[in-house]
Amino acid sequence: MKVQKQIENLFSIVFSENVIRRVEKYILYLASVGFVIHLSLIFLNNYNLVDLSIINSNLLSNPISALYTPFSFILVYEAFLLIYYIPRSFTTAVGKQYEIISLIVIRKIFGDIPLIDLNENWIENSDNLQLIYDLLGILIIFFLIYLFRKTKDNLPVKSVSEKLDRFIASKKLVSVILLPILVVICIISLFSWYNGVFITNSFDENLNYLFFNEFFSLLILVDVFILLLSFQYTERYSQLIRNTGFIISTILLRLSFAVSGLTSILLIISGIVFGLLILLIYNAIEKE
Repeated sequence: MKVQKQIENLFSIVFSENVIRRVEKYILYLASVGFVIHLSLIFLNNYNLVDLSIINSNLLSNPISALYTPFSFILVYEAFLLIYYIPRSFTTAVGKQYEIISLIVIRKIFGDIPLIDLNENWIENSDNLQLIYDLLGILIIFFLIYLFRKTKDNLPVKSVSEKLDRFIASKKLVSVILLPILVVICIISLFSWYNGVFITNSFDENLNYLFFNEFFSLLILVDVFILLLSFQYTERYSQLIRNTGFIISTILLRLSFAVSGLTSILLIISGIVFGLLILLIYNAIEKE
């Protein structure tokens, strides 16, 4: 009980309301400054005031692309919130994963817009088709997240027990450990981008999954670890299947990073649909 109390105190300090407000404020500042800097670079590049050919990025040709930068900071903040929500419930954490992947798709749309060609047949241009895939994909994903939230709200309320308190304390410890790992992944991703763009000039043009490739891989390992922890506190078949199903859903989201085009969108939709169906079945079993 003493260790459990210490973990809860540590979590309340690391993820206090004051800390969360500060992180939110700093992210807002960084997003605003990043947007202004990105927009300025686009202006300087378009008017040939600065030679940015070394970067060789489509994100420096259209002012709309400047929205890509603030969305990147918002996504990092959402990743921070996901770590904060882990102790609440497996369902809440998975729902936050779906929100993050939807924001990644929206951010990708801002990168797709400068590539469209209005002079060609839309069906014959791969970049135009990609924009259509992403636009339709985000509408479907947004609707599925709505259904997932609605189903989550209908879950039966659990009674508080000593076992449940210990399980929540274990997940709080996981969140505290994950926070510095998140910071390290951010730093490594930033260094990798800088080194690839300015030093070796070998960076992959697809920035959409920078940081989140590693982050979602980490989430899969965390989900598996929490699943193993749950075996100590529950033997209910429905709960174990639900948690395992959510891990499969996360894996499908992670697989979407390895492909592009329509396949990537279909994997994301498949992952969310799988998680939604798992939750619907679990809900039906629990109500009985």
